[in-house]
Amino acid sequence: MFKLPNINIGKITLLVTILTWLGMLFVDLLRLFGTINQMNLGIAPEITWSLEIMFFILIYIFISRSLAQNENNNFIQLIWRGASTGLMALGTGLLIQLFYYSLNNTRLSRDPLLANFFYHVNFGMTTIFLISCTLLWKHLILYQKNKNVVQQWQIYEVMLTVSMFFIYFNQNSFDFTFLFGLLFLLIFSIIISVNLKWIPYLTFKDKWKSILFFAIIIISCLGLFLQMLSYSEKGFILVNLTDNLFLLGLFGFVFIYALFSFLVTLFNLPTSSVFEQKLTEAINFQKLSQSIQPGQSESQVLDILMDSCMSAAYVDAAWLEVKDENNHFQTLHQRFITNKDRKDIKEMLEKNKPFSDYLKDNQQIDLEHIHGPLDHEIFNSVLIIPIRANKELLGNIFLLKEVKNGFNKEMLNIISTFVGQASISVENHRLLNEAIRNERYKEELKIAQRVQRSLLPSELHHNESFNIVGFSEAADEVGGDYYETYQFNQHRFALIIGDVSGKGTSAAFNMAQMKGIFHSLAQLDLSPKEFLTRANSALSKCLAKNHFITTTYYILDTDKHEITFSRAGHCPTLYYKSEQGKSTYLKVEGLGLGIVRSEKFGKYLKEKTINYQKGDVLVMYTDGIIEAKNQDGEEFGYDRLRQILDISHKKTPNEIKEKIIDEVYSFVGASCLTDDDYSLLVVKFDK
Repeated sequence: MFKLPNINIGKITLLVTILTWLGMLFVDLLRLFGTINQMNLGIAPEITWSLEIMFFILIYIFISRSLAQNENNNFIQLIWRGASTGLMALGTGLLIQLFYYSLNNTRLSRDPLLANFFYHVNFGMTTIFLISCTLLWKHLILYQKNKNVVQQWQIYEVMLTVSMFFIYFNQNSFDFTFLFGLLFLLIFSIIISVNLKWIPYLTFKDKWKSILFFAIIIISCLGLFLQMLSYSEKGFILVNLTDNLFLLGLFGFVFIYALFSFLVTLFNLPTSSVFEQKLTEAINFQKLSQSIQPGQSESQVLDILMDSCMSAAYVDAAWLEVKDENNHFQTLHQRFITNKDRKDIKEMLEKNKPFSDYLKDNQQIDLEHIHGPLDHEIFNSVLIIPIRANKELLGNIFLLKEVKNGFNKEMLNIISTFVGQASISVENHRLLNEAIRNERYKEELKIAQRVQRSLLPSELHHNESFNIVGFSEAADEVGGDYYETYQFNQHRFALIIGDVSGKGTSAAFNMAQMKGIFHSLAQLDLSPKEFLTRANSALSKCLAKNHFITTTYYILDTDKHEITFSRAGHCPTLYYKSEQGKSTYLKVEGLGLGIVRSEKFGKYLKEKTINYQKGDVLVMYTDGIIEAKNQDGEEFGYDRLRQILDISHKKTPNEIKEKIIDEVYSFVGASCLTDDDYSLLVVKFDK
């Protein structure tokens, strides 16, 4: 199959942009050549304007994609990108001027075609710088954006788009309409340039960098504007930048926003330390908010809390105590203090009020913190903060400072906020662990149900003498209902139905063991009693002590019209005798597999043989059918099951099965269908 190659949109955009610039250069050189030689080449100036607009749009698309691919850049990286672009554009202009200076006053220096070529180079670099900075300013302006800011930026983008096409309708530079449009753009540039919410998030070092980068951008902007004016004074330039309202508007916007950012950042320098402290507090608070992940412990959360409190209060030492299972306090984390000093300070606090009152009775629920002076050779003030989750005391944080009265109101408020968030996190952690345990149980339950369904046969063996259908519906809690058939030859078949005690994965596992034993022993063609005896011996070695399996095993011989069976504690088989015209339960003694785990088990089993006739019906079922309860707690019972078979015996096995299941569901109601598994085998003899 033919596969299209991967298309790199960025490279294609760059290629088309370069081709557009070359097309604009070629058209303008042709126009200039025609003007110099007084030739009419038929190239309208609108072609140049159209190529200009196309060039602007392509530059916008290319830079937008580039910024989107590097959206993780921080503020300084964004500003440096604008500054580096400005340096490149300004450097290109200076190199061109140096080149002309080296030509002195030669004939080449006055060549209009060469001048136009360099003009277009300068035009391209200036455009890249202005559009790049505009898009960078967009990212900064829309930081912490709201609806009003987004709408203002959208309006400004529409105004810039309109200004691109202004030259089609007004070709006179600096007339009233042109000046009004430029003034409108500049006023709106000032309005949106006041969005400087990103500056407080800069560190002191980053602010100095941004001041330097904005200074470079401002100088680049002024230098490129002066270069533009110098070109406009030359008469051989056919594309005058001063005629372009779009570029002049961008010059104004880039310069105004860079100047505002430069001044505001400069004035913010004295308060940088305060902002950095607030930022650290916010980051610590965020760490606390995000500290609970599956598998993390309360200890890790409290460790983050302790570091956050120490950072917020500029403490010199600290420790954290938590309650163990015996309600004794144990030191969990300790910072910048020896064990001896910690023990001495704790004894000192237990002897002096108001600390002693709290430490002796930690049940003061309303107490957020307690602080005061400390008479210690190193530390002179202490703050104790209780940590509670759901009104239960988890522990205490002790913060120490070497100065007296070292904890002010602002510190206490911040620390209280941190402790409150950590308490919520610990409580969430406990709830999360509980939810994980519940979810894990549900997943195990689903696995067990899938195992149970996979162990049931997809096809039941039979011949032309009888038909057989099966049904099994798993409850929410996995049981261990099991049925299976095995064909010895054309006329002899083995049938088994069973119910494993217990629920969940253990029941599904025991059911799998029963399936394996059935397939192994069935091949030996044993009598029902011998089969159950050997099955009990095998299961006794692997079943848990409190588990057992009830089952009934049948040998069906269609040549002799005989059914031989033995019951190991399972529900009695319901049998409809067509000759008598009624249903009865076939009762034979027998204990469940795994109840007696010795050679004596065979003594508790009986074997019985009956003859069947055409029209007889055999119904095997698990206790979920007869023990199904309605909303009043009444069981479905043996009598209801027998009555259904008496009424439905003429139907096909599948119809009999459907009738029984419908009656059970109708009896229990929709709200009670998950009490136990419902399993059923229906055999009807046709010959």
